[in-house]
This record gives sequence, C-alpha cells and structure tokens, in this order.
Amino acid sequence: MNILILTYGSRGDVQPYVALGKKLQADGYRVTLATSNRFQDFVEDHELNYAHMNDDLLAILDTDEGKDLLEKGSNFYQLARRGLKIAKQVKPANKSLLRESWQVAQAVNPDLIIFHPKAGAAPHIAEKMGIKAIMVTPVPMLVPTKEFPAPGLPDLNLGGWYRRIGYAFVRFVTIKAISSYIRDFRAEIDLPPLKKYSLTKSGSGKNIHILHAHSPVVLPRPSDWPNTAHVTGYLFLDGKEEWTPSQELLDFLNAGEPPVYIGFGSMVGRNPERLALIVTEALQKAGLRGIIATGWGGLKAKNLPDTIFNIEQVSHHWLLPKVSAVVHHGGAGTTAAGLRAGKPSIIVPFFADQPFWGWRVHKIGAGPKPIIQKKLSADLLATALQEATGDQAMKDAAMNIGHQIKRENGLANAITMIEKICAVP
Repeated sequence: MNILILTYGSRGDVQPYVALGKKLQADGYRVTLATSNRFQDFVEDHELNYAHMNDDLLAILDTDEGKDLLEKGSNFYQLARRGLKIAKQVKPANKSLLRESWQVAQAVNPDLIIFHPKAGAAPHIAEKMGIKAIMVTPVPMLVPTKEFPAPGLPDLNLGGWYRRIGYAFVRFVTIKAISSYIRDFRAEIDLPPLKKYSLTKSGSGKNIHILHAHSPVVLPRPSDWPNTAHVTGYLFLDGKEEWTPSQELLDFLNAGEPPVYIGFGSMVGRNPERLALIVTEALQKAGLRGIIATGWGGLKAKNLPDTIFNIEQVSHHWLLPKVSAVVHHGGAGTTAAGLRAGKPSIIVPFFADQPFWGWRVHKIGAGPKPIIQKKLSADLLATALQEATGDQAMKDAAMNIGHQIKRENGLANAITMIEKICAVP
C-alpha cells in the first residue's frame, strides 16, 4: 500500500508523523511525508521520502506579530481574537498549502492519506481520489466529550453540557476560519459544494476515523466518543540515536545531584532574556542545579553560575531520565517525553493546548500546578521546583506513570488500527 502523510506546523507537529512513517515503512508500506520545507532534512535523515510544502505560514508565526500571538494568546478565545490581526497574511499561505497538498497527492497517487488536522485538504483530496483518509492528532480537541474540556478552553466545573459547548465553539471558530478556503479548494479540484462542512466528516457525511496519539494513562478514552475515535498511545521517534553528549555535559551531570532540565523549545515569545533570568533566579532560590536549553530559538542565557549548564541541542530520550525534574512549555511531544522519563514535570504553558496538558499532568499527580507563562516569576517557579524535587509522592507517581508509558506501544497500536480501518470496505 502506498501511503501519503500530510502534516504541518512546528517540530512537535512533524516528529510523531515521522515516527509513524518510519514504522509503516519498516512494516513494508511505501511512505511519502509532506510538510514544510524547513523539516526536509529532518524527514530525509530518517530515510523517508519527502514531498515539498512551503514554509510561508510558519514564517508568519516567526514574525513579531506571530510571536505576540503565541505569547499573549494563552487560551483559544484569545488566540481566535488575536488571530484575526494576521488573517490577511495567513489567507494566501493557507490557500497555497491546500494546492500544494493536491499537487503532492497527484504525484504520489496514494492508496491512503494519513493527516494532521492542520492539513485540511486531506479529506477532500481523498474524496476526489476515491481513497480513505485517517486523521492522526496529538491533541484531542475535535471530538466532543462531557469528560474533559476542549484543550485551550478553561474548565469552569459547570458539567458536561458546558464542555460540549466548548467543543462546539472550537468547531465554529475553526470552520469559520477555513471553510471559505475549503469551498474554493473543492471547486478547484472539481468536487461538488458541501451542504455542511465538518472537520471530522468526509464529503459524504461519514465520520473520519481519528487516531489520538496520547497515552490513555495520561488521558483515558472518553466513554461517550464514537467508535471512529481511537487512542493509540504516544508515537515516539526512537531508533536513530546519533546524538552524543559533550564531555562538558557529562562532567556537569557527574559533579553533583541530578539537575533540573528547563527548555521551552521555540515558545519563548519576544523576550527570551526575561525567561532566562527568571529561570536562573528560580534555580538559585530553590538551591538546585539546572540545565537550560538555549537552542531552537530557545532561552537566551548569559553569565550563568557554575550550578547551571546551558546546552543548544539535546536528546530528550538521552537526558531526561538523568535529571530530577523537567520544566517546559507543555507541548504534547515534550509532555510525553517528560512523562516517559518518569520525572515530575513543571509546565509553563504559553497558549493553545499547553495549559490543558499542564492540568492533566497535575491531575495525575506527576507535577505541580502549571504556571501560566504571563504570570511566571522566580518565586513561583522556585516553589514549584521545590515541590517537584521534594515531594516523594509526586516523584513516585511520575515514576509509575513513566513505567506504564514505556510498556505501551503507540506505533504498533496505531498501525493495527490503520490496517483494521483500511480492511473495512
């Protein structure tokens, strides 16, 4: 079977799909992965066939306006409001991505499309080509449930009816933002207009199968989901470990108690120096050693004391099991890595689904309450650091969750589900 994977976004939106593509390829399937050209080397380094998509939309988010959107839009309501300010810039980029997705599909001629929710052309391309499309998502924000709020929206403890309204709001805003693109795109590829557009349904109105790539230990599958909504477990990218620690890093790790790892990826807004100062002061207040990640657009750390080591790039798989706690932004992938390492996680969410994962980690006992980035201070972070490294019950819970996640096999589960879906006419 010839499979096309369409995904778009940050590294966290690409890496799980690379992992899935590698596993599919190892199982004998032909795989092409299409995503932004900034990740071409990453895809090809993992021996997958790469197909081009432009970088224009991500480049907009790299601008000051885009960084403001990430820094100040800490929930879905704020993101929706602030996103209108860059809508004119985003429109041509989105339309271009739809066309490029179609061009790739025509070149690859797949038997199946697996897609990220941001690759919105996929179900329509599949309809045009007479094949199936399966959505894979690291964030459970499209299928309504009474059991937890839509990621990005606050949980006001008003019950199931409020939570379902939240999902309806997410669908309304998202559909309003992209439905005109989809309408025009369907006309371009000679598909009839849709009576009602839905992110989770095919052109014929049937539910699309959705594989949720998170651990059921962290978030169990809701009892009110339809049978087309599945939970696979995390899709970890392992097996190509070429990262080698420097002697300086090894010496630092061996020089004292396990340090705290702190890294926010590219989620640092327009003032990474401020975050670095807060982190440095918090570690000193808590009396802890630390490793600060400064690469990939991360923290800007200068004049660090001997108790803090900065590193540009690091393998989470190698380092996190060796630290005492993990501080990060709460992206789905980094959350998964911290939990698998069995270490307490302190999450400092910036926007979108990140607060959701912060509260889930706290709910399952694997970390302190999340600290919203806008409210972050050295005192708050120092208190959270002391709790994460000093609370034995929290450390035990994190270790137990890590053991359970390690026993899961999200990739194998996902492929079993894909094969079962494809076997049904």
